[in-house]
Amino acid sequence: MWPTTHPGGDQMQRAGAGDVGRIGVVPTLTTTAALEARLDHLRAAPTRTGTLDLLVRRPEHAVRELLDEGELDETAGLVGDNWLSRATSRTIAHGRHLDAMITVMSSRMVRLLADDDATRALAGDQLYVDLDLSHDNLPAGSRLAVGDDAVLEVTAKPHAGCKKFLARFGPDALAFVNSEAGSAMRLRGLNSRVLHGGRIRPGDVVRRLD
Repeated sequence: MWPTTHPGGDQMQRAGAGDVGRIGVVPTLTTTAALEARLDHLRAAPTRTGTLDLLVRRPEHAVRELLDEGELDETAGLVGDNWLSRATSRTIAHGRHLDAMITVMSSRMVRLLADDDATRALAGDQLYVDLDLSHDNLPAGSRLAVGDDAVLEVTAKPHAGCKKFLARFGPDALAFVNSEAGSAMRLRGLNSRVLHGGRIRPGDVVRRLD
């Protein structure tokens, strides 16, 4: 694998595939009106059983690996990801870092923002799923099975659009995911912790467990 840096400072590599592409600065790919016109499509995401569409590891700052397979672990999160090194000493001391082991974003939403997986991965999340991530469908404490063995628990820690999201996808996208409707639907995504580890792959079934 050979990482490539795009003008915004991020590196992209596909683990185990050997193909690397240069990514330019992400333009504002859509408008608020265009996104609002797709609300029905976003709301139509399956509520109980969906699919893991994209799996991304962050081995170090500003680097993204598109994975064909990964391992979720109760202690390490996504093995090889820099989740733990991102946490502050204070959050670790209070155990709050565990609430953000794995971030999950709607693949329907991120597909509206970029035309290829490498650019979508710049959103910074690890799992991109076709599933209704709304507070109504997945309140804090809900559990998600991913693949044959892994289980995640949705946490109450908010996951909102930030300056990095703004820089990569533009002000309209940021305003949309942080809007009242976007926040209720968790269009920017949700935080979770690993309850049970396991191997996961794009294409795996993602199920809400009652």
